[in-house]
Amino acid sequence: MATADLTVIGLGRPDASASAYIAEIQRRLAAQDRVRYALHAMGTSLEGETADILALVGELHAVPFELGLPRVYTVLKLDERRDRPGQTLEDKVASVRRLLDDGA
Repeated sequence: MATADLTVIGLGRPDASASAYIAEIQRRLAAQDRVRYALHAMGTSLEGETADILALVGELHAVPFELGLPRVYTVLKLDERRDRPGQTLEDKVASVRRLLDDGA
């Protein structure tokens, strides 16, 4: 299993707000069942098989183009641990919280 952080930035918007195309990206995520996702303030966390994440990112990268924007800049951070194939986003956060709780 892989985890990823995705930010899709549509350029050439008539105003500063990105909410409309981000909402459409979230609708597309909700309509699929291959990859788990969670919206956060600066992007979207993804969790699933690497091939599924990469295919989905290609689809999501196209959303601002479909909405009429002339340029799209997408940032993807992908993390895959083959020694811990079942590790989830929650597992990663819990690992750090345990260290904080232990005072380490």
